[in-house]
Parts: sequence; structure tokens; C-alpha cells
Amino acid sequence: MSRIHLIGGEKGGVGKSTVARVLTQWCIDRNHPFAAADADVSHGSLTRAYGEFSQPIDLTSFASADEIMDRALAADRRVIVDLPAQSARLLENWLESGDVLRFAREAGVSLTLWHVSDGGFDSVKDFGRVLDRFGDQLRYVAVKNAGRARDFRQFDESEASKRLEAYGGRVITLPELDSATMYAIDSSGASLWYSRSVATPPLYGQYLRKRQKCSGFQSIRGARPNWWPSHMSQSTWSSPALSAPAVGSICWWVLNRQTRALRL
Repeated sequence: MSRIHLIGGEKGGVGKSTVARVLTQWCIDRNHPFAAADADVSHGSLTRAYGEFSQPIDLTSFASADEIMDRALAADRRVIVDLPAQSARLLENWLESGDVLRFAREAGVSLTLWHVSDGGFDSVKDFGRVLDRFGDQLRYVAVKNAGRARDFRQFDESEASKRLEAYGGRVITLPELDSATMYAIDSSGASLWYSRSVATPPLYGQYLRKRQKCSGFQSIRGARPNWWPSHMSQSTWSSPALSAPAVGSICWWVLNRQTRALRL
């Protein structure tokens, strides 16, 4: 059964694209069949970092948005969609345009909406609106982004949180990532694997200790995996790049520990 993962949150700057990239890397690391769609046309972070695996999608065009479902129907795989800010209305219009939710059920395709949150009033209210609109027609994952806020009591005590639990939704926490490392990765457009797999990392810090203690993290250091595009050279794969010790350990910890029960 194919699964579509819609990574949203309505507010800009809450970390939607970061979560989409981490999920993309999770699929790559485990050789899970997947396709990625970048609907955030104004930024294109997912396309820049994972251009070999993703394609741009325009939610204002039903024909373009239908590519999301086409990718799910073409093979049994996961489809990761990076949604732009303020996309709830566009997403709703697409889902209603061709009765997409009913079609997905009949085709055996599940849809999961990831709400990335900074824990603020607007973010919690936006999530409540999504639950009002779609109810139990979607699966849900709420992501508390500790890189944007430390206090999530407003979310924890909200009606939306109670309804999420009632719908069988999940809550995970994305730990704060080292800002200097993330800035370097974002400015270069590098993938998380490319950034964490160099032989001589130029960026070190307190998160390096977490990387060294993380038994699940292994640096491949130059060994090109079987999913690497065959038309790209070994030298491209092995060339020096940015180090991301923080992201290396966080990527493993978040996705191997917290998403184990999510049935992605």
C-alpha cells in the first residue's frame, strides 16, 4: 500500500522543509521505495537538496497536484510532499476537486498530514482547523519543533491535542539542531547524507559527542550506496562537503527512535 505524507504547518519558518528533508533521507538510508514532491515553489528546499529524487508540484494547478496521487499509484511506495506556508486552502481545494480522499481509500492509498508546529497560538489554531475540516479522513502526526520553541504547553493543553489523540494521531519532537550547521547546509543546498558523510568534517561542536555516542549512526565515508544515481560519478559522491554532526545524529535519533511506531 502506498502512503502519501503531506508535510505542512501553515505558518512559515516552523521547519516544514527540514522535516520533509529528514523523512526523505530516512527513506534513502533504508532503501525504501519513495518519491518526493516539492510544493513549496517559492523556496524549493527539497528540490535543491534532493533533486535526483523529487519534482516540483504546483498546488494551484489540479493537473500538477494530481502528480502526487499519480506517484502513489505508479508503485507501492511512500510519497513525501513538502507543502508551502498558507497552503491549507489549496490542499483542501485539490482534495475536493476530484474527491481525492474517497479515491485514495478505494485505491488503498493512505494519507498522513504532518503538522509542524512552534507551539504558538496561531500554529495550534491552524491545526485545529485542519482537524475540523478533515476529521478522521486523514492520519496525523504533530511535530513539536524544539528549534523554534521550548514551551509547548499551549499545544499540550489544547483541544486540538485531545482530538489528535482521539484520532489515533502521533506526536514527535524534533530536537533543536545546531544553527550554524543548519545554516551551512541550507546555504549550500546539500542533502543531509552528503553533509554528514565527509572524511574531514570542518564543523565540530557539542553535537559531535552525540554523534559519537549514537550507536546507530555510521559514516559510510566514500562508499557509494546502491541508490546513488548511476550517471553521477564516484568522485561526485566522495568529494569533500559540509559536515553536519548534529544533523547526522539527530536524523538517526528522531527517525529511528520516534517514528518507529508511526508505520511510515
